[in-house]
Amino acid sequence: MSDVALGLLEFDSIAVGIAAGDAMAKRAPIESIKAGTVQPGKYLVLISGEVADVQESLDAGRRTGQSALRDEIFLPQVDRSVVSAVAGARQAGRGDALGIIETRSVAAGIHAADAGVKGANVMLRELRLADGLGGKAFVLFGGEVSDVGAAVECAVEAIARSQQLVQHTVIAQLHEEMNQNLVADTRFGVRARGEASW
Repeated sequence: MSDVALGLLEFDSIAVGIAAGDAMAKRAPIESIKAGTVQPGKYLVLISGEVADVQESLDAGRRTGQSALRDEIFLPQVDRSVVSAVAGARQAGRGDALGIIETRSVAAGIHAADAGVKGANVMLRELRLADGLGGKAFVLFGGEVSDVGAAVECAVEAIARSQQLVQHTVIAQLHEEMNQNLVADTRFGVRARGEASW
């Protein structure tokens, strides 16, 4: 999957986003296009395929949706774990440390995840995108403290120019009960509706 590219355009207008997605789909033979609304009233278009095709498709989307484009990414050799995480895959913790990146946009969250896993020997535990987060995203890295610290540094550096970083932190030794919460589900409503053991 090293030759597979991933691109995403994030719009603050639903109408413009749909028009841009249409232009993207018509422009080049991309392998996959996933598009839809996220909070708060944004429209995302995510594509994957051959590098040149994804780049050409993104160019068409930018031209069509330029006025409403708020963030974007183009990852010409996206890491396999990022593709899985975008699709909702989650991993149980590895090592004691936890790295957290919180971003204002989905594009920045995906970019941070890719930079972190490529820059250090860490596991991508979770990549939550937009829904239920007010349009934000967050990334969880697991591993040894030094590796997690390096991954967070790489992620922060990768998205620094976009000014989409909300916060980042490294927890050197995550408490087991917090780890159990993260493994079960990171959404509070799901956790609160679980066992009434309190």
